[in-house]
Amino acid sequence: MPGVGPKSAQRLALHILRATQEDVDRLAAAMHEVKEKVSFCRTCFNLAEGMLCPVCSDPGRDATVVCVVEEVKDLAALERTAEYKGQYHVLGGCISPLDGVGPEDLRVRELLERVGRDGVHEVILATSPTVEGEATAMYVSGLLRPLGMRVTRIASGLPVGGDLDYADEVTLGRALEGRREV
Repeated sequence: MPGVGPKSAQRLALHILRATQEDVDRLAAAMHEVKEKVSFCRTCFNLAEGMLCPVCSDPGRDATVVCVVEEVKDLAALERTAEYKGQYHVLGGCISPLDGVGPEDLRVRELLERVGRDGVHEVILATSPTVEGEATAMYVSGLLRPLGMRVTRIASGLPVGGDLDYADEVTLGRALEGRREV
């Protein structure tokens, strides 16, 4: 499984071997239930039980602002802040030629259809600050700008509590570039 290394896999296997048959059956049933009941939201591609995820089915969310993320885990991280009140679009990854992932492998077409159909006024690009994430953000913004909507990028810079002398030059440069008035 992704994110599970050899040591974690060994610990999980040993835990399952030591567990009661009842606990193992409950785990297997839970995994089966997830596969049967959980799918991707037809609008944003977040996880959903049914056609729409909780974000897309919430009438209190601003449907004119869409935050584009790479993966569902990124959406979950942004939701934990409780700061963002718009909707999302999960691309399903980022452009990575070395890994054989091109724009056609992502949900870019679906994003373009959605912004054209749903009256979106702003798209926030919240891809990772990696080479692949930046390339994806540049590609998507190049497709969206001609549509006449506002395209923004999340800020990047220093983490709260971080020391300047431990930050790399790129991070410090972005922190200076993204500064704001106090």
